[in-house]
Amino acid sequence: MTSSLILVEQFGPVRRLSLNRPDARNAQSQQLLEELDAQFDAAQADAQTRVVVLGAIGAHFSAGHDLKQAQAERAEFTVEERWAYEQKIYFQYCMRIWDFPKPTIAQVQGACVAAGFMLANMCDLVVASEDAFFSDPVTHTMGAAATEVLIHPWVLGLRQAKELLFTGERIGAAEAKAMGMVNRVVARDALEAQTLELAQRIAKAPPFALQVLKKSLNRSMDVRGMREALSAHFDLHQLSHVSEEYRRTKEAGLASAIVRGAGA
Repeated sequence: MTSSLILVEQFGPVRRLSLNRPDARNAQSQQLLEELDAQFDAAQADAQTRVVVLGAIGAHFSAGHDLKQAQAERAEFTVEERWAYEQKIYFQYCMRIWDFPKPTIAQVQGACVAAGFMLANMCDLVVASEDAFFSDPVTHTMGAAATEVLIHPWVLGLRQAKELLFTGERIGAAEAKAMGMVNRVVARDALEAQTLELAQRIAKAPPFALQVLKKSLNRSMDVRGMREALSAHFDLHQLSHVSEEYRRTKEAGLASAIVRGAGA
């Protein structure tokens, strides 16, 4: 059960979807995100699957968007083209995971950067290895207003999110757990087993009850204005793509931002 960029494994009622571009630090190409969305479709349709784990093959969960592909294929997009592309491939695909009717768990090791941070935090729970770290250096390295889905203040709290984004620095797994973003921190060699154990325990609950409970919990965030705030940020994020600061980054080469942000 493997597509070219997503490894699919079934463990009874638990399905694990793993990003499978380890040589690229699981950078999120358009093809990877389209395949991931299709695999979430398949997991939703499969009555046997009660819980989905989102993991990654290799040393790192994800280094973020594939900026080399962006430079080669989308650097000259018009405002209209970029808006339509990012709304579908980034915003809608992410919110689809947030609204996924079955429980989801992010299994995170190594770098979880920018769009990697965004993707992992669409899941209901996060289990991280001791070597995991989280960062969003997009503003510092690219001159854009963070990632397309500004989930940061909702999972970290406002002041912690501001520090993370304003400085572009990274936080470790233990610190992320103390902030309330990560549920469990485990040894790297125990990450897969302990995440699967948690997923199997959740899968024992009646599935419809879980679905309704998740909907109610997510609605509690909607009542606080999360969905409207995320949509509003997406609009402003698009504005940052036509700023002079972003233009200079684009002319220098979007892919070079990876190198500049590597130490963030």
